[in-house]
Amino acid sequence: MDISITPLHWVYLAFIVFILALLIKRRDTTMICVVGIFALGWMATETLAGSVSGIFNSFIYATKELIGTIFIISIIVAMSRVLIQTGINEVMVAPLTRFLRTPALAFWGIGIIMMVTSFFFWPSPGVALIGAVLVPVAARVGLPALGAAVAMNLFGHGIALSGDYIIQGAPKLTADAAGLPVGDVMQASVPLVIVMGVVTTVAAYWLMRRDMAKGTWRDGLVAQGAGTSAAGAAAGGSPGAALPQRTKRVLAVLIPLLFAADVAAMFLLRLQGGDATALVGGTAVLILAVVTLLAHRNQGLEQITSYLIDGFQFGFKVFGPVIPIAAFFYLGDAAFTELFGQKLPDGSHGIVNDLGVALAHLVPLNEGVAAVTLTVTGAITGLDGSGFSGISLAGSVAKLFATAIGSGAATLTALGQVAGIWVGGGTLIPWALIPAAAICGVSPFELARRNLKPVLLGLAATTVAAMFLI
Repeated sequence: MDISITPLHWVYLAFIVFILALLIKRRDTTMICVVGIFALGWMATETLAGSVSGIFNSFIYATKELIGTIFIISIIVAMSRVLIQTGINEVMVAPLTRFLRTPALAFWGIGIIMMVTSFFFWPSPGVALIGAVLVPVAARVGLPALGAAVAMNLFGHGIALSGDYIIQGAPKLTADAAGLPVGDVMQASVPLVIVMGVVTTVAAYWLMRRDMAKGTWRDGLVAQGAGTSAAGAAAGGSPGAALPQRTKRVLAVLIPLLFAADVAAMFLLRLQGGDATALVGGTAVLILAVVTLLAHRNQGLEQITSYLIDGFQFGFKVFGPVIPIAAFFYLGDAAFTELFGQKLPDGSHGIVNDLGVALAHLVPLNEGVAAVTLTVTGAITGLDGSGFSGISLAGSVAKLFATAIGSGAATLTALGQVAGIWVGGGTLIPWALIPAAAICGVSPFELARRNLKPVLLGLAATTVAAMFLI
């Protein structure tokens, strides 16, 4: 049955265009999303009270949808803080340093360790967790500081964050916007993340070795020794967080084993989405509590709260700009009817679905056009340097195009997610590169310049791969 396109559909589409225009100009999109919610609420309810309250209610709806993701990231960050303060992270990583004997081993070793760490701890805490130990080791074996920063950056903020298979923050955002199960998007993203990761890291390593051989390599150091001092500051334990070396060793073995047990339980019990997140989050809370009590003793009860406050401040700082944007894009699906009632035509499956059906009748689309559009859309959403604030848009556009071509919803959603995270999550936008650049003591602008060619090559290869998978 054909669905008629109403003024509500056109207004929603117009605001998507406005949001894209602001992202291209690198302007904040929160205000335009709030205005969009108000306009849709006004058209649906035809009352000022309904449209104004719709803004707040849409924020509540988005927060309910995202609260699990916000909490897991906050708790992981809180736990990572106590591991850094006590020096447990240094003991955890130290045995791996004996394998980093050459610049090549250091590059790939740091990258893989960063990737694994970032799957469980997220990249920003992961940079501090492993950079403190591995960056000085890399320097001793001849890997330039900028080379170490590239490895940490591409493997952590690129591969690990774009897949986000353990914490599942990124796939939660895109899957919700596309109206798909999180598991479907995660499964579809696996080949895309592999292609993007392999092409990007191999290209980055080859370019580094070529420029070092030619003598044209520029390390872009901010200050001599900055990386070592920054790393030391990140790892140094506070006076009130001392642990005996034997206790550190026991915990350094036990903590990875606990998370490995979580991963095994996910496979054996087939846990996905919220269930998998809850398992990792509960484990992190227990680790945080036990380590804090052991390290701070009489002050442990108060320090647990302090670490949690630090973690939640980080979590809401990251997701503060995401909530208004997600609130707008959720209105493209089931949220609209829940908040404003059945104001869409009979037979409607949501604003975005209706627009997709209409697009299929107006424009001849194919897998190639859809894949290129999603890569460009994802990259544009990453221009704000967040990586997360705009990927809901990628999910909505993926749903629209998948409806139009009749297939490939999960692959297109995953493609938009990968492009958005790689561009905005911390590999190309200088202000998003600050954590990795600071720990290595290099310029974030030089790091962004060094990442540019490999990431663009990776995006091109991943887009081609997606065309065959749709």
